[in-house]
Amino acid sequence: MKIPDIQSARAADAYTIENELISSVDLMERAATQIYFWLMKKLKTKEVSIKIFCGMGNNGGDGLALARLLATNDIFAQVYIVHVSDKFSHDAEVNYQRLKEIPDVLMFDIFSKDDFPKISDDEIIVDALFGSGLSRPLDGLAAELVTHLNDNQAVRIAIDIASGLNGDSINNCGVIFRPDYTVSMQFPKMAFLYPENEPFVGKWEVLDIKIHPDYIENLETANFYTTADVVRPLLHKRGKHSHKGTYGHALLIAGSTGKTGAALLASEACLRSGVGLLTTHLPKLAMLPLQVYLPEAMISVDESENCFSQVPDLQPYNAIGVGPGLGKAEETVNALKSLIQEARVPMVLDADALNIISENKTWLAFLPENTIITPHPKEFERLFGKTDNSQQRLELQREMSAKYRIIIVLKGANTSIAFPNGSCFFNSTGNPGMATAGSGDVLTGIILSLLAQRYTPEEAAIIGVFMHGRAGDKAAEKLGMESMIAGDIVKKLDFRI
Repeated sequence: MKIPDIQSARAADAYTIENELISSVDLMERAATQIYFWLMKKLKTKEVSIKIFCGMGNNGGDGLALARLLATNDIFAQVYIVHVSDKFSHDAEVNYQRLKEIPDVLMFDIFSKDDFPKISDDEIIVDALFGSGLSRPLDGLAAELVTHLNDNQAVRIAIDIASGLNGDSINNCGVIFRPDYTVSMQFPKMAFLYPENEPFVGKWEVLDIKIHPDYIENLETANFYTTADVVRPLLHKRGKHSHKGTYGHALLIAGSTGKTGAALLASEACLRSGVGLLTTHLPKLAMLPLQVYLPEAMISVDESENCFSQVPDLQPYNAIGVGPGLGKAEETVNALKSLIQEARVPMVLDADALNIISENKTWLAFLPENTIITPHPKEFERLFGKTDNSQQRLELQREMSAKYRIIIVLKGANTSIAFPNGSCFFNSTGNPGMATAGSGDVLTGIILSLLAQRYTPEEAAIIGVFMHGRAGDKAAEKLGMESMIAGDIVKKLDFRI
């Protein structure tokens, strides 16, 4: 799913109106209908008090149309017209006149603070004040009203985007509506993906309002949102006469004293993700635990008792993963340098492999093109430097991906994957329960497996991150986010979508 900037999202409406020969007010009706269907799915009873606050522009028109559609189902919302300008937009005026014809809908005007209604905690508030049409901070009457709307425990819903929130960037000043839910028209907004904006977004969902498919197809953007519809066509189908050699041979280099578990988790995740053969290279102390825990994995034993100290023969392998539980012993540092110099197949690097590189930054230039690295925010900071906020960090992520020709998977709530061509994919799966020891090792194993199966590095990163988050969601559904551990993520891996 593409993530356009606000200007391009607005242009989508104009293109659809021109090329479908549909009027703008009918396109507004299409949007309001989808909001209505979404709200009806959420409501558990018709006996609910809904207050819709409408501005004078098209976002207000969406709210007015929503009130009319609710009335057809005997839900009579109270509508408040907020007079922040002299007159309605054309489409808002049309919907205002239509709503006036329904006698049971109560409409009120807000000209000053004295007109603000009392909000009860058991009500539903709908923000249809400005949407994405506002390009400056709220002030005056609008700011006072939004402050009033935020000051309660009512369920708050924003149509398209919370009033006061800039759709393309981080907001850290001014008054902004704080929704529990945001229903966005056709596309996500970049603002939804920045952690700092979470209080101004809530749970968000994209509603399909049937923007013209040619516009979506030809829309140029560097930002994408990974959903099942993106991943499904990328998955390889297994042939009837295929065999284990068909699905590649992966080499995982992992483990050190006290960190054998990371090697076990990554190994099992790799095998559970479809690889034909897995060899795990680990120190002597970890050999027995792996043989007992995971007999399906072959073992390459390092000459060291405690750490990775020598590069095995790389010739048999289709892909290499290195890092989980690796440690940073001097022998390991030297061996990792040799591995980077010798590798001729796709690689994924994580954890201590990245921590070692962060102390030897010149090595970044020697990573093979399209090597995948999977840092969490602190590892990213050690590699590439500090930033003031997540928007700056994203730009640095793109810059470093292009500079070193590597794929950077920055783990987080909507894990971002930056590619050397400047594009970035944001993941739709996953949950806070995955913030647990070993979760990243599982991701490394999944991506390694996909690389060995001859997925392109781009495909391996996108699919791997999505499937990792999807398994985490299934684990959380069964166990709860507090109780799940990394091993539960492995157990819920399922590539059937």
